[in-house]
Amino acid sequence: MKIVIPGGSGQVGTLLARTFVADGHEAVVLSRRPDRSVARAVGWDAKSMGTWVEEIDGADVVVNLAGRSVNCRYGRANRKAILDSRVDSTRVVGKAIAKVERPPRVWLQASTATIYSHRYEGANDEVDGILGGNEKNAPATWRFSIDVAKAWEEAAREVELPRTRLVLLRSAMTMSPDRGGIFDVLLGLVRRGLGGTCGDGRQYVSWIHEQDFVRAIYWLIEHNEMAGPVNLASPQPLTNA
Repeated sequence: MKIVIPGGSGQVGTLLARTFVADGHEAVVLSRRPDRSVARAVGWDAKSMGTWVEEIDGADVVVNLAGRSVNCRYGRANRKAILDSRVDSTRVVGKAIAKVERPPRVWLQASTATIYSHRYEGANDEVDGILGGNEKNAPATWRFSIDVAKAWEEAAREVELPRTRLVLLRSAMTMSPDRGGIFDVLLGLVRRGLGGTCGDGRQYVSWIHEQDFVRAIYWLIEHNEMAGPVNLASPQPLTNA
């Protein structure tokens, strides 16, 4: 297959590109820093059409992972960058797929399990899961993250794509030993003495192992009946404690 990965120079994109190349597929990463990619890379600005659209034409799969890292202080400028980078890149990928003569058969669009409500009485599945944002006494930072997730998914649905199946990847935190990834950040906190329980420790931490994430992506590519939101997470979430 030819697989185009917008935003593929980050942790999750690197995992996928590395595996796709090892498995004999053609992986093309769209990146503002193409020199950091493990696969063939093409530059783009993640918000406007350009020559990169030619890579989408005739591709089998698009996996859009573009978006500013959330590992930052949530000041006004960073919040704007987190939102705009996701919405703008998703919109332009959708426009590119709609424009090309030979669109991909499937578009896997990054989203996040953060879209769901914080609760203890049951798991959030794709059908009956409760979207967050309306919890009583929820901090503004919670609502911001959920608003970003909703806007991200809405941007993917804005364009009609009759020949391309759209899957929204509501992913939990992907755990790998790669430098700069989520596990690396958590490990750094522990090594600095900040690995203790937060609050009462009851809050669930949804996660997925890197190999399971890659397998899930392959499974979603192969199963044409799968469309819309799909949760990517271990069925055994751990508590913070």
